[in-house]
Amino acid sequence: MSDEKTDARPEDQVATANAEAQDADPAAQASAELTALVAENSDMRDRLLRTMADMENLRRRTDREKADTARYAISNFARDVLTVGDNLRRTIEHVPAEAASQDPALKSFLNGVELTERELLNVLERHGVTRIEPLGARFDPNCHQAMYEVQNPEVPEGTVVDVMQAGYVIGDRCLRPALVAVAKGGAKQMAPAQSGDDGVPKAANDDFPGGGPQGGREPPRGEQHRDEPHRGGGPHRGEPSRGGHARGPHNKA
Repeated sequence: MSDEKTDARPEDQVATANAEAQDADPAAQASAELTALVAENSDMRDRLLRTMADMENLRRRTDREKADTARYAISNFARDVLTVGDNLRRTIEHVPAEAASQDPALKSFLNGVELTERELLNVLERHGVTRIEPLGARFDPNCHQAMYEVQNPEVPEGTVVDVMQAGYVIGDRCLRPALVAVAKGGAKQMAPAQSGDDGVPKAANDDFPGGGPQGGREPPRGEQHRDEPHRGGGPHRGEPSRGGHARGPHNKA
């Protein structure tokens, strides 16, 4: 009897262990499934947010491209039409005022050309094309094209003093730059303010102001050292010595 009880004990222990393992497996399995579902949910949420952000960016980019297309679709056509306006302006400028005042037919013809030019400019302006008026303004490389420089000390350097061909902009873009002449040799005190911290670019001719480096620029090396006080320990040439008398050739009565 004692041997049968002893032999049955390991089997009972194995059965008990299997029963406990079967009881513990559902909880562990549920926990593992819950962890997997949470991870999958987080991944799906991240993908959803990324997709929504991509779609929003696509919508904004599409709206912007649509607006740009509607605004600048006529750029090539408008650029070609500008030559018609240039020819009308040349016709108006070619007729002398005295001849138009003496000849009624010529004056009527000139008025008709001026009316046609104004109507053309109004049509272009209704479609977002406007003329640039650069005369007397600061040279802007974004919408001006400098053809030559004019020596004019009465105006600041980089000022537009002559316009050979009008420029036009469409929206916020330059459709055709204006062909201009830029003044140089003007007031030198304007150069430091134009190249300060306000970010306004200087004109191209500021690199070669007539006469070389002048006011507002660093003096020559020799003059700079001539006026600087001596920083050494002993008396410098032209300075009074410890006895109160000056030494060197600068000591003049």
